[in-house]
Amino acid sequence: MPTLRTPLGDIYFEQRGSRADPPVLLIHGVGCQLIHWPETFLDGVVDSGLRVIYFDNRDVGLSFDHGGTPPTIAELIEAREDPTLISPPYTLTDMAMDAVHLLNHIGQSGAHIVGVSMGGMIAQRLVATHPERAFSLTSIMSTTGNPEVGEPQPEAIAALASNFVQMDREAAIENGRNVNNLLGGPHFKSTEVGMGRFVELAYDRALRPEAMLRQFGAIVTDGDRREAIRDCQVPVLAIHGTDDPLVAHDGSVDLIETVNDGTLRLIEKMGHDLPEPIIPEMVEATVSHILKADANR
Repeated sequence: MPTLRTPLGDIYFEQRGSRADPPVLLIHGVGCQLIHWPETFLDGVVDSGLRVIYFDNRDVGLSFDHGGTPPTIAELIEAREDPTLISPPYTLTDMAMDAVHLLNHIGQSGAHIVGVSMGGMIAQRLVATHPERAFSLTSIMSTTGNPEVGEPQPEAIAALASNFVQMDREAAIENGRNVNNLLGGPHFKSTEVGMGRFVELAYDRALRPEAMLRQFGAIVTDGDRREAIRDCQVPVLAIHGTDDPLVAHDGSVDLIETVNDGTLRLIEKMGHDLPEPIIPEMVEATVSHILKADANR
């Protein structure tokens, strides 16, 4: 089993593609495991002549269970208004450092960074703190931490919060499917074509509700990242759906307006999900961005 040993525990990772091809490091969102990357996305990137490196973030999947005391749902809600009210067990910068350690472990000087949702936020911290390790940045359905943008719809927050509650297997799977269908938006049913297909597999592999609370603690206390990424020297692509109920697409607009070299790709009918009908467009946009950036290095 490929793992990176850190002082806190092991990080599980996988790779696809030729070692000679340009590396692409994929960073997923809250509570998501590496199995939440659709095969069509992975194969699409690899078939384009790139190598993908993807991993379970700390606290999820087969990576180490942090075990720190998580904030409560009530504390997270309060911290959205005043982040100083809680002290998370770890930060997004800590999670970005996990990614840097992984690059060190596999002997990569850097990579093209692709982050989804929370993964996009981690990627921004990586670019800000270790700019020499990023060749390009692709941010998918994410935001800058600016409190004026990326506002979630109340029903999306309520649905996501239900995932933080410990349930038996049957209840957790049913709830997870309902949550994914809501977050996926009205146009594509997540349990048929999106990440909702992986709910049962994810539960049986490793479901940790407390980890999601800890990761949300890292998000709400991270603050506004605009100043940190304003002088970003790598090209940035922001992909976002126009029907995202969890992170409004103005979060990606804000990202592109903040950085020096940014491109915005809005996708009609896309919610907070990676649905199969849209994956070819996402792959095309991501690969084109990466190959253009690689040619300019």
